[in-house]
Amino acid sequence: MDELPIGRRVAYWRGRRKMSQQVFADRLGKSKSWVDKVERGVRRLDKFSVVYEIADVLQMDVQLLLGKDPERRTDALNCIDQVEVQEIRAALERYDSMSAYFDAAPYPPPLTDMRKAVTHAWLTYQYGRYGMLTRALPKLLRDAQAADAGSCGDDSREAAHLLGQVYQISSSVLRKLGECELAWLAADRSMAVSQRADDQLLAGIATTRVCNALAAMGRARPALELNVTIANRLTPGGGNDATPERLSVYGMLLLQGAMAAARIGDSATVDDLLNGAQEAATLLGADENHYWTSFGPTNVELHRAAAAVELGDGGRAVEIHQQRIPEPAFNALLPERRAHHLLDIARGFAQIGDVANAGEMLLRGDRLAPSEIRCRPIAHEVMSDILRRTRGAPPSPIAELAEHMGVGV
Repeated sequence: MDELPIGRRVAYWRGRRKMSQQVFADRLGKSKSWVDKVERGVRRLDKFSVVYEIADVLQMDVQLLLGKDPERRTDALNCIDQVEVQEIRAALERYDSMSAYFDAAPYPPPLTDMRKAVTHAWLTYQYGRYGMLTRALPKLLRDAQAADAGSCGDDSREAAHLLGQVYQISSSVLRKLGECELAWLAADRSMAVSQRADDQLLAGIATTRVCNALAAMGRARPALELNVTIANRLTPGGGNDATPERLSVYGMLLLQGAMAAARIGDSATVDDLLNGAQEAATLLGADENHYWTSFGPTNVELHRAAAAVELGDGGRAVEIHQQRIPEPAFNALLPERRAHHLLDIARGFAQIGDVANAGEMLLRGDRLAPSEIRCRPIAHEVMSDILRRTRGAPPSPIAELAEHMGVGV
């Protein structure tokens, strides 16, 4: 792409945005003939102000349009492609509800198609296929925004619900891949859309995405406070029903609150919130996936171990892993949850100086969901620690995984 003349790049990105030359020209305030000449290289783009305006209409970073886009990763997983991240950023920053109202295509995608696409995106995330997901998200975001802007009557709430879910998916994968500010923006958009969807549980689970992004940016205390505040509003009993959906969302708010409390070293609050989540999981009775939470008794134990790691008690995390998590229940969880837990336990083993078992946990996680291990910055930190503390050459499987991750001593 960076070797093409700028006119060809304009034509390429216009096509990606599904704009005709006439629509593109109208948005620029130019003639169709002017656009055609630019794209064929007959007319030069020698004013930066015009280039900037074109980039704005195309909803992309001007540096990408100029051919200075970051180099695409060449690893097999293609963990995070900065071109696609810039497209996601453009969709998140430009397509709020008002601009989507004006800019949406005249024929938004049917909601039946959107439902299938959103379900597929959730499953792609929960199976840990992050590279595939980041490549699909820019179009999914634009389609969901267009569907939301173009819906009316009974369809408007469902369209808002689907858009809220797409924002949540975006937030979750962006946070895992280290794009924390974008993750926060996407989660914040999800909270706003959830109000239009008139779904308290969707808003509740959106809250956990906001808090996860806040915690990832070092703001664990406000994340803790927000999680607990919304959990108190959704507590089952009293005026609230105790449906499996409510129990799942309520339980996840408590679990994420516990993780935020662990980050600030508040072990008493960690225990209180984990106990509350365990009560909700007991009432639920089994590991479920309502609102895509994967909440249930096993997930509570996974978070108990993860909180121990955050508190610096790797030995406790390993003990929980070995004694409190039944293998059949663990194996029934989706790959992202299992690989995430194994990464946490790798950190726990590293904390107690057992780098051999730390490496084994990374290898097991890589076999389940390679992107969870090879693409996450925290996994790279663990691998670097393992390599640094291993006497002599690391075992060949570890060395091979480190090479795939791009991690050296």
